[in-house]
Amino acid sequence: MTETTETKRPVQPDDLFKLKFIQGAALSPDGKKAVYLVERVDEKELKAFTSLWMLDIVSGESRPFTSEKTGGSAPAWSPDGKKIAFISASDEIPQVFIIPTDGGEAYPLTKMKQGVGGGPVWSPDGKLIAFTAGPKTEEKPDPKKPYRLTRNVYRFDGVGYLHDKLQDLYIIPAEGGEAKQLTSDDLNYSSPVWSPDGKEILYLAALAPDSFSSAQTMKIVDLEGKARGLIKDWGEIGQAVWMPDGKNILFTGAPAGTPIGTKSDLWLVSKDGGAPECRTATLTVGVGGGLQPDMPVSLVSPLTVDKAGKKAWMNVQEGGKVEIYEIALSGTESCTPVVGGEQTNTLLGKTGDIFLYAVSTFQDPINLYCADAAGKNSRQLTHINDEIIQYWKQPEVEHLLYPSVDGKQVEGWLMKPATGEAPYPTVLYIHGGPHSAFGYTFSFDFRMLSGAGFAVLFVNHRASMGYGDEFSTAIKGDWGNLDYNDLMYGVDYAIAKGLSDADRLGVCGISGGGNLSCWIVGNTNRFKAAVPENPVANWLSFYGVSDIGVWFAVEELGGHPHEIPEIYRKCSPVTYAHNCTTPTLLVQGEMDFRCPAEQSEQFYTILKANGCIAEMVRLPNSSHTGSITGAPVVRKYQNEVLLGWMNRYVLGKSA
Repeated sequence: MTETTETKRPVQPDDLFKLKFIQGAALSPDGKKAVYLVERVDEKELKAFTSLWMLDIVSGESRPFTSEKTGGSAPAWSPDGKKIAFISASDEIPQVFIIPTDGGEAYPLTKMKQGVGGGPVWSPDGKLIAFTAGPKTEEKPDPKKPYRLTRNVYRFDGVGYLHDKLQDLYIIPAEGGEAKQLTSDDLNYSSPVWSPDGKEILYLAALAPDSFSSAQTMKIVDLEGKARGLIKDWGEIGQAVWMPDGKNILFTGAPAGTPIGTKSDLWLVSKDGGAPECRTATLTVGVGGGLQPDMPVSLVSPLTVDKAGKKAWMNVQEGGKVEIYEIALSGTESCTPVVGGEQTNTLLGKTGDIFLYAVSTFQDPINLYCADAAGKNSRQLTHINDEIIQYWKQPEVEHLLYPSVDGKQVEGWLMKPATGEAPYPTVLYIHGGPHSAFGYTFSFDFRMLSGAGFAVLFVNHRASMGYGDEFSTAIKGDWGNLDYNDLMYGVDYAIAKGLSDADRLGVCGISGGGNLSCWIVGNTNRFKAAVPENPVANWLSFYGVSDIGVWFAVEELGGHPHEIPEIYRKCSPVTYAHNCTTPTLLVQGEMDFRCPAEQSEQFYTILKANGCIAEMVRLPNSSHTGSITGAPVVRKYQNEVLLGWMNRYVLGKSA
């Protein structure tokens, strides 16, 4: 069918479940094929299904590799390329499965009563597979019976109560047999990586029972279960891999004592410990990072090293872009982008002369691409949503740069509506974190609002990543000042340019964006509608109820509540909630342990007590990001209520 501009249409709310999403991919050892994971949602059942697909890199042809009944996640090629290990929950309890790459049925390798949580990872000789699983129990704990908690952090968002969820490290023969437990010390283990000689495993450890921090540290364990730590007194570690010589470790992170929001760097350290060497000191924006999308995708991008140990490749977020950088590991420091553009590029693997990566844009949620070793000759490999996207009218997005209250330049974008003329009714959409960012990636909420006639204004305010440490650490102890002004100056800038209608404004956001949405309506009445989702509303109670409350509040505000009570009060939106006259809809996940429900409840109660129009939507069994990556019924309902509230109070449409 030949499409013209006249035949295309705006995005509609029910397009959400017409889309498919790539959830992960792995490049074969010879670089000729890739296996990738596709998720789709049955629109009638509101149930998500996954399946593995096999892709020929040369021809670009894809074929189903597992059925939706088998499903699959975390695919990993054997070193000889003849088998793929993956996790399947086809029998409800997740297990490691094996499937031959030349045909044949998948079969279970593990039989863990508690199920498998992470991995699988093949040993270099292909004889063993490492994975993670919860603690061994004779029978599952009965949640109806009383239980005692002793840990500092006893529950964690997206995981639940930790006493029966913490992951240990296991190995199992690839040909089958009994799994051997290597760790058992009440920490949570993840991201196992085999040493080049196959005698040790590097992994990340977190959630020590006597600590409030969720920061990850590095450890190494041998095949007999003897473990040791690598670096003491270090801050957060993001990723870690062995160097090819087996003598050194390459990892990302920031030293202890640096302010929250500080850039992450790439470091080299001996496997026997010692002082790490930084390889990205001159890189202003640091390594890693990403942008906040609105789609159920959580890709794992491996830290990739060449066989000679001279170069590494990884994602780098700079402003509203995510690029793939090549970083020198010896000699003069060198950090060079090799795959870029106004888009989000997520490295998924490199073998020989082939990069495999995923691309997301304003227009297209996600597809797989490849490029040569120099990052050139980029080629799109998958077209998983072409059947629906071909009918969409793509939006015009205007890039904005403007000075804020102190003269600091701030970056933002305005996605124009599919219909109507400027000045447009506008929704200010605020990202979470706050140490995150918006930019060139797909957001269904943006497209849905644009399709309904709204312009969407999104700004990388102070505290956003990708602009250097001065920018990203600027709000410590002063939430609601520079960040708030950056947003308000952005609104004023869009109005002055004739893009936004000052009399038809809405505001929304999740997490840190929920916090700022609450802050805004308590400090100005210029918005006609607000939809804060899972906000931080009261820093004092957040300190005591959030899974990250103690360390996060102290890092962000500068001390404990008894030390700086005036700062906790000053930076809390509940302090100003009585001023709110903006019709406000609070959206709250009931299983959100990051910003628990009492945060929304406090704000809601104050609004009600002071005569403000307010409603609250509760999302059962939904974690902090459930409306983005959670159950389809939750994702659908959040879209409906967000659009409905903006239609009612910004546009004056009846429900």
